[in-house]
Amino acid sequence: MSQPAASRHLLGLRTVIYHAPDLDKAKAWYSSVLGIGPYFDHPFYVGYNVGGYELGLDPDASPAPGGNAGSVTYWGVSDAQAAFDRLISLGATGRSAPQDVGGGIRVASVLDPFGNILGIIQNPHFKLPEA
Repeated sequence: MSQPAASRHLLGLRTVIYHAPDLDKAKAWYSSVLGIGPYFDHPFYVGYNVGGYELGLDPDASPAPGGNAGSVTYWGVSDAQAAFDRLISLGATGRSAPQDVGGGIRVASVLDPFGNILGIIQNPHFKLPEA
């Protein structure tokens, strides 16, 4: 049963934060991966607008575990194999190669150069709601 928007407690994903002890190196790498520069760029946090969602880079890893201890966030792509190959060519390390998980959905993941898991998903069924 669908609830009215006003009564929902969770409104959807907004921000994913990756730990980046070497903020300048992480900023250069993610700017290359995303093909855009950050919209928010300070010594304590760098933020990118990626399709209406925020990717944040935080140089202080003390508040929460990152890398292999953190969760996996999947970023939407139109071609999982091409995206995987591009990330590897930019210096990521393969974690799980693209695989079909059913219904035409393909997933993969890599480790960025800073040890964070970056997941990618090609999902022809997922459509963002109209704003």
